Amino acid sequence: MDSKSGKKANPQEDTTLLPITHQLEIPHDLVPEEIQEKVKSASKQDILCKSYPYRSKMKRKKYAEDLKLLQIELLKLQRWVQQKGERIVLLFEGRDAAGKGGTIKRFREHLNPRGARIVALPKPTETEQGQWYFQRYIEHLPTRGEIVLFDRSWYNRGVVEPVMGFCRPSEHHTFLREAPQVENMLVNSGVRLFKLWFSVSREEQFRRFKARETDKLRQWKLSPIDIKSLGLWDEYTEAQNAMLMATDTKASPWIVIHSDDKKRARLSCLSYILSHIDYPNKDENIVGTFDPKIIGSKEMMYDTSKW
Repeated sequence: MDSKSGKKANPQEDTTLLPITHQLEIPHDLVPEEIQEKVKSASKQDILCKSYPYRSKMKRKKYAEDLKLLQIELLKLQRWVQQKGERIVLLFEGRDAAGKGGTIKRFREHLNPRGARIVALPKPTETEQGQWYFQRYIEHLPTRGEIVLFDRSWYNRGVVEPVMGFCRPSEHHTFLREAPQVENMLVNSGVRLFKLWFSVSREEQFRRFKARETDKLRQWKLSPIDIKSLGLWDEYTEAQNAMLMATDTKASPWIVIHSDDKKRARLSCLSYILSHIDYPNKDENIVGTFDPKIIGSKEMMYDTSKW
């Protein structure tokens, strides 16, 4: 009974507002004190990792100008893909908070949605768990004239699953053996496959997680698994290195992007992809601008194990 109106309360009309977001707190002992202090004392424009090739982040105005030109080139590429019936697959992988989602957004932002789609699969269902591991990914591959962007892919089993205990060691080893075979078949069938590994320093990863911790618009990006991963940096590094060594092949090599500066990472990623595909009316002055200090082969990018 509503005490003011005298009417019976209808539970379906309950207007009590539930919190839209939930706030998770990062335990203080997951990250070394030195890194926490470095993050706390730095400005937003500072690059925290000493081995990163730049000391401050790219200016927004220059970034916006370059991004627009590259996105115009991307539209030229898509038109060619649709006219020629090409099939392109882009795999976006890397550590948590490495900048994959933001780069995917800039790739997809102005493309015709009828010929470019994002695949971001949830955890497998009970049925999918009983299938061959690659089966649920294969059904999302492109048809003629399509570009497909995987926001995480079959490489979940390359790093995340073994580190978090979501698969058995035997399943992990089988994956490392089978992945190059599957990718060779894709490439031999005419699929243009790009495997992009976004690398981020421990300092920058922690800074991004701390930002998500308090930002109500981004709290959904911070999960219990994300927080747990902060304390497993070395385990992720070991799994990452094993995966890169086992699955980097001549037919489908890994491209590594150092992404402590998201703006530079996005531009170099776009430019790199465009520069490695021949399409009509390409402006070489624009697409040839990827930064070799930011993006390249695993041998070029990984001269230490800190990334």
